[in-house]
Amino acid sequence: MSTILLIEDNESLQKYIREYLNAYGFKVHVLNEYDMLYETISAVSPRLILLDVTLPQFDGFYYLKMIRKHYSIPVIIISARSEESDQIRGIENGADDYITKPFSIGVLLAKINAMLRREAEQQKSVISIAGICLNEDTMSVAYKGTGTELSKNEYRVLRLLMRNAGQIVSREQLLEELWDDVSFVDDNTLTVNITRVKKKLMELGLHSCIETKRGVGYVFVSAAAPND
Repeated sequence: MSTILLIEDNESLQKYIREYLNAYGFKVHVLNEYDMLYETISAVSPRLILLDVTLPQFDGFYYLKMIRKHYSIPVIIISARSEESDQIRGIENGADDYITKPFSIGVLLAKINAMLRREAEQQKSVISIAGICLNEDTMSVAYKGTGTELSKNEYRVLRLLMRNAGQIVSREQLLEELWDDVSFVDDNTLTVNITRVKKKLMELGLHSCIETKRGVGYVFVSAAAPND
């Protein structure tokens, strides 16, 4: 059962959304203590967040920015603010969709299901270890919201190492991974690409994720990712 975190202060709307989504197999958790946002997300592990804009203390855009500092969870804004500027602001601050009130609950359900399907498809093409995300679709690696693009060979090297995290990957295995019908790959080419991958990881603050096992190969060490 997928959990949805609902951040909405209107109790009647809370009840309406919760009962409807429950009927379609979702578990809805309502955020009641706004200063416990991070703790709540960590505790309930929602697959999607529904976020109102008009809230006590701070508006929804404030909470959206807080969410995006640490989480990539899909967020759908549900708001009575229908101005184009508010919708643009929501999307630019990291919302995945913006629905204006009053809205059709059926349309909301359809948007939730579509977004979760897209997320599931995207996850198939992403390797994620200790917050380090390698994306096949964009051939990029990201850590804590900062990313960098990789060349085709850099991507192939890092993909093989991450798929075998904690295990030694031999230079022969890496050379085989890089070999194709277009370009000739020799031992020096591999060394160059390993060096480039290490440099790009260092730019993301990851200084010791690839260990060299002299005369054997390399190991991707996820424990080397900083915890803070």
